[in-house]
Amino acid sequence: MEKFVGETVLMRIFIGESDKYGHRPLYEALVELFRSAGLAGATVLRGVAGFGAHSVYHTDKLLRLSADLPMIIEVVDSQEKLAAVMPQIDQMMSGGLITMEKATVIRYNHHPDR
Repeated sequence: MEKFVGETVLMRIFIGESDKYGHRPLYEALVELFRSAGLAGATVLRGVAGFGAHSVYHTDKLLRLSADLPMIIEVVDSQEKLAAVMPQIDQMMSGGLITMEKATVIRYNHHPDR
């Protein structure tokens, strides 16, 4: 594992749970892209409520909308590595939102028993 502490970039991708890439959930396809590209790591968060560009409210409280909850994929790595995968991300996504911000990594390591 490379040393990965200091100034990095946090990329957040906001999509819907029902978004697909081919026949797979988009969030799964994106995580696999990041893994195969050698990025430091990715985390997928499932939201309980939200709305996007169309102002449609999605919540787990309304049974009919519960299949399309908000999803956030967070990835932390260098600006260069994230820029290298952006063309593939753009090709995979038909909607959604991507943000980037500076982040300082304080600690990055794996559990010694694994």
